[in-house]
Amino acid sequence: MLFSPQVYAQIQDWETSSCMVDGVPTLKCFEVVFSNILFLSSTFLVFALFVMLVVGAIKYITSLGNPEAVKKAQATMRYAFLGFMLFMASYLILKIIDWMFLGNQNRIFQFKIGD
Repeated sequence: MLFSPQVYAQIQDWETSSCMVDGVPTLKCFEVVFSNILFLSSTFLVFALFVMLVVGAIKYITSLGNPEAVKKAQATMRYAFLGFMLFMASYLILKIIDWMFLGNQNRIFQFKIGD
């Protein structure tokens, strides 16, 4: 079968995170929901920036030397690159905070409601 109609709506599994007690969700399920939203939003952001870069490149190629079209295409590519650099800088800042202040435990992206 070429197309599978299955949709996986969650990245982190409910069962492995132990947020279910006797089949009933607890407050710990917010950890799963929040981490899934964070992962999916960052994936969507990187995909949108890639599409912006491709659209800017196509506009640049099809501008045929028109100075106004070239400026618009360059601005699109510039903003896509700037957005990607801001995304990477925010990730790097969080990793530096983890390294400097949290002892490099790699837990800055793991959300816990009480331990």
